[in-house]
Amino acid sequence: MLSSVCAALFSWNTDAMTSTPHGARARARIEITAAIKEEARRRLAEQGAAELSLRAVARTLGMASSAIYRYFPSRDDLLTALIIDAYDSLGETAEAALKASVGALAWERWTAVCEAIRGWALAHPHEYALIYGSPVPGYAAPATTVPAAARVGFALIDVVRDAHRAGELDVAPVPADLEAEAARMAADFVPDLPPAVAPACVAVWAQLLGLIGFEVFGQFTRIVEERDAFFRHAVDGLARTVGLRPADAS
Repeated sequence: MLSSVCAALFSWNTDAMTSTPHGARARARIEITAAIKEEARRRLAEQGAAELSLRAVARTLGMASSAIYRYFPSRDDLLTALIIDAYDSLGETAEAALKASVGALAWERWTAVCEAIRGWALAHPHEYALIYGSPVPGYAAPATTVPAAARVGFALIDVVRDAHRAGELDVAPVPADLEAEAARMAADFVPDLPPAVAPACVAVWAQLLGLIGFEVFGQFTRIVEERDAFFRHAVDGLARTVGLRPADAS
């Protein structure tokens, strides 16, 4: 880690003699920022988000504590950057599964996206914990995290939307006391879908995250042994909740 920071600083010093200072500084800033994030992620894995410290990161990287503040003015700014990176990485994974499944039945596409989300979470448990685990004391995520956070949810909504357009979505009505709320929710994020779909999407999203979280955080230990089969079965139930028809439906 220290070597990457030193290399970036060395690159800036030498490149400044042969290229524009602005371009050299920009390259050095990108490399140092990446090194800071990498060290911060390592500390997340070892100590958790609540213990993240800019000074500790700077010390490990061999930077003066004052220097790191030129890249991240506060711990919260660094956390926000890590959160956005995690959401974007997960979103890219879900979107890739969505794209790769074009032409398949909606039920199969739904399963592919859900499995991609789970796969990412199992491969990045500490980053999953950062975005979907316990809130970090003293930290409130800013609005800048919302677009990245929405990507993975909209990948699943796209499956539901395509099924609706194809006339293959069976939407259960909502209770009368939920109709106004369903209409408000639909207007907010799925205006092109029947209002009854909105509460189902929100409920399913919460259940999917909880299902994956239980596995990531070890809550299924000595309870669920056949995790893959169990997950697929649960995802089938979630698909029915949002109105998708089973792949073998006539």
